[in-house]
Amino acid sequence: MVRSVVELRNVAGTEAAMGWAGSHTVIIDRPEGKAGGLGLGFNGGQLLALAIGGCYCNDLRYIAHERGVEIEKIAVTVTLDLEGAPLVATNAVLLVTCETSDGSDPQGLIDHAWSVCTVAKSLNRGVPTTIKKA
Repeated sequence: MVRSVVELRNVAGTEAAMGWAGSHTVIIDRPEGKAGGLGLGFNGGQLLALAIGGCYCNDLRYIAHERGVEIEKIAVTVTLDLEGAPLVATNAVLLVTCETSDGSDPQGLIDHAWSVCTVAKSLNRGVPTTIKKA
């Protein structure tokens, strides 16, 4: 089993949070003027879309390396739909452009990467989440 642990703490003097894993950090906030937000960082929906797209981009690279294919260009746009109160993600669509250095058809890479994309597969399976008081 592989386990990922991230930490989040408030950012002093703001109502934003800083999250980190190892030496990598990200700021999480609400849009300016919304519930004390200052627009200092990504909101939850944006982070979810980034997680889906970022995981997919990494998996595309993993598959390319396994197959000995060099990728020249990757462009991914993630559109995440949220509905209801409270807001819940109802749909995510990825628009993918991938070009190989040798001009070969990248469709096999694109499809295989999607079939193993950890975040997308987890969401599609309905990953359980729980909360505990520290």
